[in-house]
Amino acid sequence: MSYVGRFAPSPSGPLHFGSLVAALGSYFQAKSQLGQWLVRIEDLDPPREMPGAASLILKAIEAYGLEWDGEVVYQSQRHHLYQQQIDQWLASGQAYLCQCTRKQIKAAGDFYLGTCRDKELTNRSECSVRLRMDHPVSSFIDLKHGEMTIPEALSREDFIIKRRDGLYAYNLAVVIDDIDQGVTEVVRGADLIEPTGRQISLYKTLNQAPVSYLHLPLAMDINGNKLSKQNHATAIDPNTPKPTLIKAMQFLGFKLPKDIADGRIDEIIHWGTKNWHIEQLPQQIEITPRFSNDAL
Repeated sequence: MSYVGRFAPSPSGPLHFGSLVAALGSYFQAKSQLGQWLVRIEDLDPPREMPGAASLILKAIEAYGLEWDGEVVYQSQRHHLYQQQIDQWLASGQAYLCQCTRKQIKAAGDFYLGTCRDKELTNRSECSVRLRMDHPVSSFIDLKHGEMTIPEALSREDFIIKRRDGLYAYNLAVVIDDIDQGVTEVVRGADLIEPTGRQISLYKTLNQAPVSYLHLPLAMDINGNKLSKQNHATAIDPNTPKPTLIKAMQFLGFKLPKDIADGRIDEIIHWGTKNWHIEQLPQQIEITPRFSNDAL
């Protein structure tokens, strides 16, 4: 099977250093194996999105020398696929409506106990939709870190695939899209290790072979917080990309020769593709770069 990878940012803000690391890691892994690298905009949650962010993200990807294959896919245009699968599962009993609120679940120990599993609720407008957890996954193999364990309680929970407010859940959408796009391997930040078990369980529920996974180290700020849009990470500069590109590649374990670091963006990316290997990645899950967030 030919390799298909992807980079799937959410448009809640422009790209920052941590998201550039994820983009580069997924790109180098795909291109080093002569595979395709897809870009998908995961615009599932309009209240959290920043107007114009999707366009800024695509422009930044181009400025940093990364060329995607095929057309950019937007999750906001794929709601019919998610709903179709949910309707099938509701009809078969694989999924069910749940009227429990977050407050009620928190009061029960912050874990859903299957309260509505056998109630046969019918009013969709006041309920979320949960998947019956028939294929719990408590561990998986990461290509860099080996066996990764997921908390037992989390692995057995009937989780939400459509929220009470009508928005589709990330876990459902990402798996349906990866299957539909033929993705064979997911390379992403280590902050998404925990949802991996639920995503593998969705593959099993759909009678599909799961993809393989590679989780990259997270860039942390000096206070120990993940560089993220929620933590107001500084946007990367698309106008002078080379300094940040070199720092991101060094973060991923590259040791760039001076003649390469002095070259053009396309030459640096080409060199990175030829010299990429998983073994170079740091063993740590979280790393604080040796430069300030403001310097990015």
